[in-house]
Amino acid sequence: MSGVSIDRPREQHIDDHDDPPHETAEAVGESRAESRSESGGEPGSGLLPRRTLPVLLLIAAVVFALDLGTKCLVVARMTPGEPISIIGDLVRLVLIRNPGAAFSMATGMTWLLTLIAAAVVVGVIRIGRSLRSAGWAVGLGLVLGGAVGNLADRLFRAPGPLQGHVVDFISVTKWWPVFNVADSSIVCGAILLVVLTVFGFEPSGGRTRSGDTSGVAGEAK
Repeated sequence: MSGVSIDRPREQHIDDHDDPPHETAEAVGESRAESRSESGGEPGSGLLPRRTLPVLLLIAAVVFALDLGTKCLVVARMTPGEPISIIGDLVRLVLIRNPGAAFSMATGMTWLLTLIAAAVVVGVIRIGRSLRSAGWAVGLGLVLGGAVGNLADRLFRAPGPLQGHVVDFISVTKWWPVFNVADSSIVCGAILLVVLTVFGFEPSGGRTRSGDTSGVAGEAK
């Protein structure tokens, strides 16, 4: 049987430089995508938005300074019951001590409003620590600055701590309640936050699926 030869299967050598299995590559890709999603970065960019707490605090500080400065000026220069006309009866300066909330609401509950304002300040600061959206930083900064401005009045103005009356002085038309810089800042900040929420902008810096229309446009093509 010298003419019969037995062929042995060739040995398979594993090259150390071969690409990893397909399943492993997919797992790595999914892991990276999840990491970018959790961190708030844009998909595919690999970049992590910077924290925007300094922006929030800067805006809050500017609003508080404006509110405090205008209140001190009005208290020093104006007398209650003697309005100053700016644009006829449309815009006037009227010094009023307000024991209630913004726009003279909930009078008689000053102590409760003080506690609510303090809770708002603490809540905004806690949210701001992980904030990565510039829009949310602006909105929350406006709310924080206004809340601190009115809270300072309730803590340090007469008739005493937790019972202090807020200084209001801006009157627009006769039917609109008198307000101050802090009140207008809170309202503008709240409106901005609602708009950001409606359009899907998240505090983390990303966008929700409902607010991101790029994917829908791509599928339509």
